[in-house]
Amino acid sequence: MFKFAVIFLIISLIAGALGFTTVSTVAKRISLVLFALFFLLFLAVVGFALLIGEAIAPRPAPAPTPLVMTMARPYAT
Repeated sequence: MFKFAVIFLIISLIAGALGFTTVSTVAKRISLVLFALFFLLFLAVVGFALLIGEAIAPRPAPAPTPLVMTMARPYAT
């Protein structure tokens, strides 16, 4: 899709340089629509990748708490 957006952008630039303003305008509009669709699709894929990555990533195990043996001390005199 991005490839077609770039192709229509190049067509628009060439048509504009040659004076074909109607062709240039139509190609520019098609290029903008395709680029917008590509960008939205890209953002959706990145969002899903982040959500899936968080869902399947292994959670780190909690650090074990050290067992401290305390002895009852008699009152200090």
